[in-house]
Amino acid sequence: MKDYRITVRFPAELRHRLKAAAHRSGKRESDLVRGAVERQLAAEEDALTAYQHAKKAGLIGAVKGAPRDLSTNPEHFKGFGGS
Repeated sequence: MKDYRITVRFPAELRHRLKAAAHRSGKRESDLVRGAVERQLAAEEDALTAYQHAKKAGLIGAVKGAPRDLSTNPEHFKGFGGS
């Protein structure tokens, strides 16, 4: 997998804190930034609703030729679950 380089600008105080944290942990600054971005994106993924996950996966509207209101119109549920 190819790595990509991006440029991020930090205020002086945040840059100082990042540099100090990297020194304390023995890690590179880029490793700390990468980890922080990964945690943020994972938290956003966890915050998605089931509907948003399904939409993101392309599952919403995946049934071709069905009525547009298939999942919301009670008329389509008549007899559903009966024996």
